[in-house]
Amino acid sequence: MRDQSPIHFFGLDIGTSAVRCIVGMPDQDNPGEISIIGHGSAKNIGMRRGVVTHIDDVVEAVTHAVTEAERVSGVSIRNATVNINGTHVNGLNSKGVVAISAADREISTDDRYRAEEAATIMQLPPNREIIQVFAKNYRVDGQDNIKDPVGMHGVRLEVDTHIVTAATPTLKSLTTVLERSHVSLNHITVSSLAAAEAVLSRQQKESGTILLDIGAGTTNLVVVEDGEIQHVAVLPIGGIHITNDLAIGLKTDLDVAELVKINHATLEAPDYESVTVVHNEKEFSFSRSDVHMITEARVDELFEFADKELKKIGRSRKLPGGAVIVGGTAKLPAIADFAKEKLQLPARVGTLQPLRGLLDTVDDPAFATAIGLMQLDMLLGPEISTGGNGYPNQKAMGLVENLLNRLRRR
Repeated sequence: MRDQSPIHFFGLDIGTSAVRCIVGMPDQDNPGEISIIGHGSAKNIGMRRGVVTHIDDVVEAVTHAVTEAERVSGVSIRNATVNINGTHVNGLNSKGVVAISAADREISTDDRYRAEEAATIMQLPPNREIIQVFAKNYRVDGQDNIKDPVGMHGVRLEVDTHIVTAATPTLKSLTTVLERSHVSLNHITVSSLAAAEAVLSRQQKESGTILLDIGAGTTNLVVVEDGEIQHVAVLPIGGIHITNDLAIGLKTDLDVAELVKINHATLEAPDYESVTVVHNEKEFSFSRSDVHMITEARVDELFEFADKELKKIGRSRKLPGGAVIVGGTAKLPAIADFAKEKLQLPARVGTLQPLRGLLDTVDDPAFATAIGLMQLDMLLGPEISTGGNGYPNQKAMGLVENLLNRLRRR
């Protein structure tokens, strides 16, 4: 029997300003560890606030990012787990109830699935689709807060779920992009869930944490508590809004405003009078206090939106795990301290959970979503291909099982 090539996992983060692709595989020398063997990124000019507006431009960005990841890893990328973004993404709570029909009243895996499916039976507008269902807890004959009812006995099984829906036209546009980029869709998920998988520890997931993935056009938000997804939302504010505000407030071009944001925007108190940037061999100077005031006002609005989402679910100022910030805008100096003050929660910039391989480039808050998508590509359904001989590689399956157990314990 011939040996099989190692199994690989792929994450494709299609963001408003950039597309990032990550290739991972089980580390052969360290069972239970995952190794990054390839990465690629490309500028994306075909999206606005997480929604595809120019398909050709997004296809070009995806193709470039995937090609670069293939070159670095030496692996052909034909499928991936991909994120869905934009303010059209909504989360809502729903309940499912089923009767246990087995003669001995023992709850089976099928019963659990039936309960979760019952929760999805709801009246949705014709232009919306359910993309994910998260079971928060189960009840068996009134007994509450059950995490896994399989094997228990009862007559009535209930489940509380959080269901994520998205606009059908946006999903179709994303599917078109992938088809034209020759990448098949393994799974689709929200950006914040992927980022949470990459940076949150098991303790943070259990105690209660809000993760904010601040991208260019939007901010993806997820609240995780008791190890389950409690709330998902997408806020209509991102790093590009800081750039736009700086362009208006400083009365300068967008390219110059972007340079000011990258090099000088901060949430710390100004300690010198002016800032200077050079664009097209021309020097521009601006008041340091003006840059600080404009930046602070927009970020303050962002955290105000985030706190409103927490109030919706009764978790404002009540999450012991605090706030974790990722995404390109997480690099803004003093953003964690600012979040701590505004949300009245402990706050920090997210750091990747332990990984191996090519970490120099991807050890960056901006890559958290892409890495999380790669990990979810494994967790949501690793494909153990059989190759030409028709037999699965037992060593590969063992490595994947070790990885699954390790990630679930985190």
